[in-house]
Amino acid sequence: MKKHDFAQCLTSFFTVFLPGHLNASSNTVCSYRDAFTKLLMFFKDARQVLPEKLAFSHFDRTVVEDFLLWLENDCGCSVATRNQRLAAIRSFFRFVQVEHPEHLFLCQEIIAIRTKRREKPVIQYLNLEETRRLLAQPDTNTRDGRRDLAVLTLLYDSAARVQELCDLTPSCVRSVSPATLKLTGKGRKSRYVPLLKQSASILLGYMAERELNHPRKSNDPLFFNRQGQKLTRGGVSYILKKYVDKANCGGSDNISPSITPHCLRHSKAMHLLESGVNLIYIRDFLGHEDVGTTQVYARANPETKRSAIENAYRDIFAPPPPSWNDDPDLIHFLKGLV
Repeated sequence: MKKHDFAQCLTSFFTVFLPGHLNASSNTVCSYRDAFTKLLMFFKDARQVLPEKLAFSHFDRTVVEDFLLWLENDCGCSVATRNQRLAAIRSFFRFVQVEHPEHLFLCQEIIAIRTKRREKPVIQYLNLEETRRLLAQPDTNTRDGRRDLAVLTLLYDSAARVQELCDLTPSCVRSVSPATLKLTGKGRKSRYVPLLKQSASILLGYMAERELNHPRKSNDPLFFNRQGQKLTRGGVSYILKKYVDKANCGGSDNISPSITPHCLRHSKAMHLLESGVNLIYIRDFLGHEDVGTTQVYARANPETKRSAIENAYRDIFAPPPPSWNDDPDLIHFLKGLV
């Protein structure tokens, strides 16, 4: 194999295989691109191998494992990010083993690297009072405040992933009652979620103000910044943090400052569960493929556990005997002895 065939393979992987054969979404392609950007930085900084000199001879299982350690120790990446980078590398070497069978053993060694186990994070969510307080913060007397209220309201009421929200266009909104929203999530799978009347009113008012209900703007970004560019995940996080800080000014029961946009998705799921909505409906609402993924909310909700335990043992234990303090005749008798 020629010295520069690694570069040719990597180019074909991104330009032909991912979009043409896997039909990978743009978000997947960007995630894989970030993984290989880090890999090239590792070879340049830690192994003194320039990107234009990189060849398959520089790879083996140990090198990839060293790269994963470098991500965690030097770059401060989480275990989840480390596993994402490994998934991209394994996908590439699955492609290479078919295109270049002479590297079959190398590819199989790298593909066999296991993902690292990680502790499941505790689900963070807002209770109903915290949610009301957060949504009351945007100043609806200003243009930006009305946009921010629409962003936060839709993020909560639709339980959209933050990227799903950023990718919305006016064509995704069905304004005829009952209002619905089309969300396109992982794997380009779409789902339709209903909107509450209050949420629909806020969203449609925002769209009318920005003239987004005009047909010529149907494919424009639904939410954009002052430069007219589509809001990014970082932009949505900035908006949320601004109003979390505002809600915490001078309050005693502060909202956790580590709340992220995804926490509003968790909050909606928890509130649906507490309202008695079946997990099957919550699964469809969130766009989960398997109800097992949705069950994490039932396991994380202490109120659901408490209610289930109380219902299970309601008829087993006899009611406690009445306290003598509640008997007025006995108390009157005892006082008469003095």
